[in-house]
Amino acid sequence: MKRVFTLADRAWAGSCVQYKWQKTLGNYIAVAGHDNYVKIFDRHGQRKNELTLPGRCVGMDWDKDGDILAVISDKSSSIHLWDSNVNKISQIDSGMRDQMSFILWSKTGPLLAVGTNKGNLLIYNQQTSRKIPVLGKHTKCITCGCWSSQNLLALGSEDCSVTISNQEGDTLRQATVRADPADIQFSVMKTDERSSLGQSTVSVAVGKKTLFLLNLNDPDNPIELAFQQRYGHIISYRWYGDGYILIGFSQGYFVVISTHIREIGQELFQAHNHKDSLTSVAVSSALNKAASCGDSSIKIHDLSELKEMHAIVNLDDETKGLDQLNWTDDGQLLAVSTQRGTLHVFLTRLPILGHSCGTRLAYLTSLLEVTVANHVEGEAPVAVEVEVEPNFIALGPYHVAVGMNNRAWFYALGDSGVEKLKDIEYLGTIASMCLNSEYAAALFEGKVQLHMIEGEDQLEQKQTKLFPDGDSKERIISHALTNDFLFYGTDTGVIVCVLVEDWQVLNEYRHPVGIRKVFPDPSGTRLAFIDDKSDGFLLSPVAVNDSHWEIPSFSPTITGVLWETWPADRGVFVAFDDDKVYTYAVHKNTIYGLRVVYVGSTKLPFSHKPLLLYNGELTCQTQSGMTSSVALSTHTFLTHMQPTMWHTHTIPTNTQPPSSHTHTPEELGKELTQALMLKRFSEAWQLCKLMGGAVGWAEMGRSCLVHIEVDLAIRVFTMSGNVGMVMSLQAIKGIEDISLLAGHLAMFLNDFNLAQDLYLQSSCPSAALEMRRDLQHWDSALLLAKRLAEDQIPFISKEYAVQLEFIGDYVNALAHYEKGLTQNNMFQEHDEACRGGVARMSIRMGDIRRGAAQAIAHPSRTLKKDCGAILENMKQFSEAAQLYEKGQYYDKAASVYIRCKNWSKVGELLPQVSSPKIHLQYAKAKEVDGKFQEAVQAYESAKDWDNVIRVLLEHLNNPEDAVRVVRETHSIDGAKMVARFFLRLSDYGSAIQFLVLSHCNNEAFQLAQQHGQMDVYADIIGSDATLEDFQSIALYFEGEKKHLQAGRFFQKSGQFSRALKHFIKCPNTDDNLAIEMAIETVGQAKEESLTNQLIDYLMGESDGMPKDAKYLFRLYMAMKQYREAARTAIIIAREEQSAGNYRNAHDVLFSMYTELQTQKIRIPAEMNTNLMILHSYILVKIHVKRGDHLKGARMLIRVSNNISKFPSHIVPILTSAVIECHRAGLRNSSFSFAAMLMRPEYRNMIDQKYRKKIEAMVRRPDTSEVEEDTTPCPYCSFQLPQSELLCPGCKNTLPYCIVTGQHMVKDDWSVCPHCQFPALYSQLLQLLETENVLLTWSTEAAPPGCDKRGLRLHKSEKVSPGNRPETAHPHFLFVKLSSN
Repeated sequence: MKRVFTLADRAWAGSCVQYKWQKTLGNYIAVAGHDNYVKIFDRHGQRKNELTLPGRCVGMDWDKDGDILAVISDKSSSIHLWDSNVNKISQIDSGMRDQMSFILWSKTGPLLAVGTNKGNLLIYNQQTSRKIPVLGKHTKCITCGCWSSQNLLALGSEDCSVTISNQEGDTLRQATVRADPADIQFSVMKTDERSSLGQSTVSVAVGKKTLFLLNLNDPDNPIELAFQQRYGHIISYRWYGDGYILIGFSQGYFVVISTHIREIGQELFQAHNHKDSLTSVAVSSALNKAASCGDSSIKIHDLSELKEMHAIVNLDDETKGLDQLNWTDDGQLLAVSTQRGTLHVFLTRLPILGHSCGTRLAYLTSLLEVTVANHVEGEAPVAVEVEVEPNFIALGPYHVAVGMNNRAWFYALGDSGVEKLKDIEYLGTIASMCLNSEYAAALFEGKVQLHMIEGEDQLEQKQTKLFPDGDSKERIISHALTNDFLFYGTDTGVIVCVLVEDWQVLNEYRHPVGIRKVFPDPSGTRLAFIDDKSDGFLLSPVAVNDSHWEIPSFSPTITGVLWETWPADRGVFVAFDDDKVYTYAVHKNTIYGLRVVYVGSTKLPFSHKPLLLYNGELTCQTQSGMTSSVALSTHTFLTHMQPTMWHTHTIPTNTQPPSSHTHTPEELGKELTQALMLKRFSEAWQLCKLMGGAVGWAEMGRSCLVHIEVDLAIRVFTMSGNVGMVMSLQAIKGIEDISLLAGHLAMFLNDFNLAQDLYLQSSCPSAALEMRRDLQHWDSALLLAKRLAEDQIPFISKEYAVQLEFIGDYVNALAHYEKGLTQNNMFQEHDEACRGGVARMSIRMGDIRRGAAQAIAHPSRTLKKDCGAILENMKQFSEAAQLYEKGQYYDKAASVYIRCKNWSKVGELLPQVSSPKIHLQYAKAKEVDGKFQEAVQAYESAKDWDNVIRVLLEHLNNPEDAVRVVRETHSIDGAKMVARFFLRLSDYGSAIQFLVLSHCNNEAFQLAQQHGQMDVYADIIGSDATLEDFQSIALYFEGEKKHLQAGRFFQKSGQFSRALKHFIKCPNTDDNLAIEMAIETVGQAKEESLTNQLIDYLMGESDGMPKDAKYLFRLYMAMKQYREAARTAIIIAREEQSAGNYRNAHDVLFSMYTELQTQKIRIPAEMNTNLMILHSYILVKIHVKRGDHLKGARMLIRVSNNISKFPSHIVPILTSAVIECHRAGLRNSSFSFAAMLMRPEYRNMIDQKYRKKIEAMVRRPDTSEVEEDTTPCPYCSFQLPQSELLCPGCKNTLPYCIVTGQHMVKDDWSVCPHCQFPALYSQLLQLLETENVLLTWSTEAAPPGCDKRGLRLHKSEKVSPGNRPETAHPHFLFVKLSSN
């Protein structure tokens, strides 16, 4: 806030003063001190007059209009009056004999109330000079009072009473209070329903402690409000708003309460505004603000947001404190008196006066100061001191003018400062003024005076001109001035454009109603105006055709328009009212022509007047004498654009989008729409990049098409990936005819009516016809063809007829087909299509003979089919069938012949019919006629197998063919029929078989149960049966005591416990199979209890009869308990070995060995050793058979060294060893085994054939021995005998060859591809040349690949002792097999 002036008088020093602002206008303030004077000052602090009183001023008040000031003093019974209009002082005699103490003017009429020290009252009517004395209104001094808006007078007196009187002085109501009343006010309490009875509540501060509220509508229930003691006593209070009261307390507290009955007694707001004391509060309804003073400061709050402090004014020089605070009615000035007798006046709201020219502003910053500023170009503000408080301001490029009433002052704005040029008096009160660089135009009394601002005396006649000329009765309502033109609008609706250069009228536009305001753009080529209906229009004033356009969404409350001053965006303007700013864009070059587009609205802050629009930023003038910037919500996209883009419309070529921000996709989409509406394509390009999707590019592309920006549209649609649109735009890019180009673009935008209009205006009107044909708008196309190309009418008629036929308008379709006939051989195909259409439409219209004849004569098969279908739908079957037959549609023809019962025709066509449906219909007909064999053939052609089977069984009694058909087709219903047939023949087995085949398992089961055919049913049931089926069979066999069958089906039904129970119960004859199935059942169940139960059975614990160990071995294998199976296998092998079954023992160990190897389980050493000894025993026979007695002898030596493992054949084995060793030259070994045979326990068991020779060997021993060849150890290369399997060097058990039994050698290594056992490559090849069975595979044939082609020598790496395998098995060596 700015201090306007301070009043101080020596007579006032040291004491408080009383003062009153002039009501309504606030142009004067009356001040009285302790002397006998009342001094009157104007709003600038200049003394206007002075009233001399006979004594000290007791009270004063202004009347409701501020015309008359009434003053009373303590030593006179006269009332002093000062008339502000004529500056005249007068007196009236009150007639009261006691001292006056109170004076107050009515709020609504010329009534003056005066109270005295003794409680008497005088009501004076200033208009009629009538005096109404009321004696004894109160018994003591009247101290306070208030008039209501209904002219009720409330008075408070020292007699502790409050009276309510009418304007005649009659007491209407009286109330007694507890203490002296003070500060009486009228208002309205806040209620749920607003009362229309006016001010009905009287409020009184009682004893400065409580607030007394008396509702005149409910006087018996007054309300008295008390407050916290810490607040102090009540200083003053004010009503505001909807029944709210603001109260100031002596301790500095500032409290707001509501008078609503539900809220009364509650504080809505409380602030400790002043530390030590508060002396006064004031409320300005015009400003919607409240103020409090105290502690040498003034604090101002906004009533709409009390928590926020609006302003603080510190008066540090007022050490004694402040006193009273009061606003003018208009809220412009705030006066505060002090304890030391001074009065300060502050400017709280200025009249909002301002003007702009280009980017320069001129606005009122004080009552006598105008500031000129150019914030856009960064010029320093210039303050212009003016002589009067202006009513208007006008700004030009080089001048500023201010004025009041009929006078204007002109100032030149130069580089050296501000210079006053002159002041001019006009012929009437100036309503508004405009300036350009040379001229001023002043509007007054319905006229505009145009004159030069600076001119020489000799050019006096040319310096001024008055518009309108002559005796015109038109009144100019509004005017505007640009550099070249003067525009004005009249009350008759005429807008005149005057060329300033020669002061001649350039153009006139006549509007239907009066013109309220005109707003040209800076160049003068466009003008917005508001008419008396509050509608807005845009006018091109220099155009000869008076082109004008209505402004859309134009609010009736709009009061002004501002054009954009940013050079690159001159087509944008805003319209504004008190609350909102509406943004519009003028699109000059579009496919629609010039148009005005509403972009959006922006909320305008309270009491802001727009002065300047620059690049989306609105500069406004505020009540405080300052300017404020408001960013338009329609330009929010500018907040995150690159700054360099703000001054160009060039599309950026960089591929990087602008910096990221937090805008959501919805916000970006909204901003893109705004940018496109404002034709800001560079910003729109960046927004599309930020959005990243095709939606934004598509929207921008459409906008480019509307604005005929073809090159830019190509770039945009390229970015969006719309190849078709890019190619279409490139095809029309070079068109110079703007109407033709716009027509193409309108068509791309699907605005076909506009496109047609544009095409017809262009140099190529036939494009409109092409477009309508492409769109299939045939009515429009025909109209255009009659006008532009009559030779195209037949072709358009034919296309139109096709569409009419499709939608069912056959009458018009026929007419257009007939119009389409050209009778020209060049268009034979076209004419055939038309004749086909005529044929179809004739049939549909009921002319069947004509249509059918034309269809038969027509070469098209398709037409015959179409016409046949139409006739068939019309129930004309005979004609339809003939057309089908002529068109060679035999299936359709046969179908229609069937419908008309023409079976002979059907029979003729049947060989050419492929539809099963036709054959089926024919078969049914033949069946009805009793020709069953033909019916069967027709049913077979229709593949209706169920009916084939039915006829074969029921009519032809041919079950063999029926069974054949069922088995071939797997027909379920057919199987049921065959089953029923066999059931009638009592062939239950066959019946059961076909019931199962037809999935009738329940019927099959019941039949099997009734006739003892369950074994048959069980064999047939197969794997497709359900668990319930298996359970039913099992229960049946359980009842029949057939344990094996019961167990088998319990197993299939998943009931493993019951299955095992039955398998165990099987008699000995079924033992082998039962035990095998029991093992399989336990393996599937994987239940420990069942496993233990079977083990107990196999061990003989349940029945005392141990079973063969092989079953235990198979159980362990089924349970995948390989370690237990291995131990069992060793036991089985030992038993087989003891019994002399060496091959069986070998097979058991070998199968167990390979299984453990597959499961990657370590091979037990005992199993490995036993397998090696048994394999060596088997090799003996191979070697001897091949004549290799030395290898056979070596293997027999190995077996004989473990002779205890062959207890059943000790003597034969030792005998063979003696003989083979002797043959091989191993005499010492032969002697040692012969000596063993001579033991008493073996001697008598020697074969007689060899006994004498063996005894001779013992008697004459030969200890010579052929030394065995040595080969290297595959681990450490230590040389050791070939048959030795334990290396003395590395202590490893060596892998042995399955062919020779010798230990393996690295350089001669191969692996059997089937069993993975090692073999010496050279020996294996020799074996395979004479044998086709490998030794480890019993008597099975060698699998594929186990021949010499699949075996190759592999040079393995040297195996060191540190890298020794866990066992001697070759699996643990690094061996590579052949891929062949």
